[in-house]
Amino acid sequence: MRAAAVCTAAGSLVLTALVAVPAGGVPGGVPGGTRAVPGGAAELRGTVVAAARARAAGVDFGACPGAENLPGAIECGTVSVPLDYARPDGERIRLAVSRVRATRKDPRDGRRAVPRQGALVFNPGGPGADGTAFPLIGLLPEWKRVAAAYDLVGYAPRGVGRSGRLSCEDPKDFLKAPTSAPAHPSDAYKKQRVAEAKAYARGCARRAGTALRHYTSLDNARDLDVLRAALGERRLTFMGASYGTYFGALYATLFPSHVRRMVFDSAVDPDPDRVWYRNNMGQSAAFEGRWTDFKEWAARHDGAYGLGRTADAVQASYEKARERLAAKPAGGVVGPGQLHAAFLNTGYYDDFWPGGAEALSAFLKGDAKPLVKMAAPVREGAADAENGAAVYTAVECNDAPWPTDFAVWDRDNTRLARMAPFETWGNVWTNLPCAYWPAPRQRPLDVRTGPGELPPTLVLAAERDAATPYGGALELHRRLAGSALVTERDAGAHGIAYGPNPCVNTYLDAYLLEGRVPGREAACGPHPEPRPDRPTFQETRKRELRSALKAGADRPRDGK
Repeated sequence: MRAAAVCTAAGSLVLTALVAVPAGGVPGGVPGGTRAVPGGAAELRGTVVAAARARAAGVDFGACPGAENLPGAIECGTVSVPLDYARPDGERIRLAVSRVRATRKDPRDGRRAVPRQGALVFNPGGPGADGTAFPLIGLLPEWKRVAAAYDLVGYAPRGVGRSGRLSCEDPKDFLKAPTSAPAHPSDAYKKQRVAEAKAYARGCARRAGTALRHYTSLDNARDLDVLRAALGERRLTFMGASYGTYFGALYATLFPSHVRRMVFDSAVDPDPDRVWYRNNMGQSAAFEGRWTDFKEWAARHDGAYGLGRTADAVQASYEKARERLAAKPAGGVVGPGQLHAAFLNTGYYDDFWPGGAEALSAFLKGDAKPLVKMAAPVREGAADAENGAAVYTAVECNDAPWPTDFAVWDRDNTRLARMAPFETWGNVWTNLPCAYWPAPRQRPLDVRTGPGELPPTLVLAAERDAATPYGGALELHRRLAGSALVTERDAGAHGIAYGPNPCVNTYLDAYLLEGRVPGREAACGPHPEPRPDRPTFQETRKRELRSALKAGADRPRDGK
């Protein structure tokens, strides 16, 4: 799934105030030239060496580079990690790190001091998402207690942004528009996309060279341990969302004694047999269900949007818009491909539903401006979008075997598209470069911890999450001994930590602030659906964040 689309409640709020993980039957055609998981003695020694050096060096936090456009409340620094952990004295990457120090003041009683509990490191997913803006999240109400107790630490993983930016093509060529997005592509269209996938894979190899093989989830997990050491933390407190849960789980498997607390928000299925081809197909199937949720919601609010009184009628309205855009792209740049990319957000966040329905309704009534504003490519963001896609592709292609014969992809996804047409082929085109990947593939690590090996961890999941289907949370919960699972029933937002559900947030506070977990499993009812006549949760929080920044919250905070 497109890396730029992967944002959780935390990640999307911060990024918009200032953008997956994919899945059924990996069959034949898997390359035989895979290499053993590089988690052996050489890589372990390299990680130990790198962590020791990082602990000695620390992080020299100071003002953030102007290009980052981050408020003064955030301090920035770098941490050096080996490109290849088997050669810790070789080429290095400097990871960009950001921090807001713990306020150490009780938000409910400013006169009461709060003990500092160390650093909370966050990753928003992707692969390819940049977390350096994350520390701003402490300005929001749901986060204030955590921000009092923890330094909030974000970073850009290897290859992302200032952390050794990876690129596979010229950013000017990345945001092509308008484009088509056939739900049932012709043979000619498939041949065209195969050719594009091969060219993209060659571009990655040409631009990155031999370094390309070193963008992996295992390397991200090792980098996380070096970051822990650089921050002076004996044990890591970490929150990973979406893809962040996968390499967080790898970290827990590789370094269980280095874990203090870990939150897995919207978990990727870590079963080695599902990483990543099967996971992508499972995701496509789940998106169909979530797309139906949106259509049923829009039908219930037909009085507001006029898209139809049934899910089928809403689908017909969507298809009418696709046909019009194919004949005449809105604003010259929004075609069926851009419409589809925008409405993928209905599968990630129900907060998108009112704005999406309103834009679709307006377009069908003759006003294209809301749709253009929502769906047109942002040219100013082309370089970051291309970078995120390059890292996403490199990590997923390197992580695991993929079918190398397009006939396998064609067979599996043609079957799947009969029942799940909305996202199946879009997911294929995003990941197809992995069929022609020039770097060696790994065999995924078997995520697993035994009783007593790992402190209690917390898994959060929405039952109808499309980007990371609920089965992934159940699988991760089963594999991490002593973990607790909190499920938001009958809801499907992707990323539920400190979102609009107070029940989920109460469990999260208890864990991060006190180390308490709710037994093995707990359930919360769904958060309220959005309403056409009210601001969404995200809209409200964005306004609060902007207001806090304008009020001077961008000044450096007190605290040690």
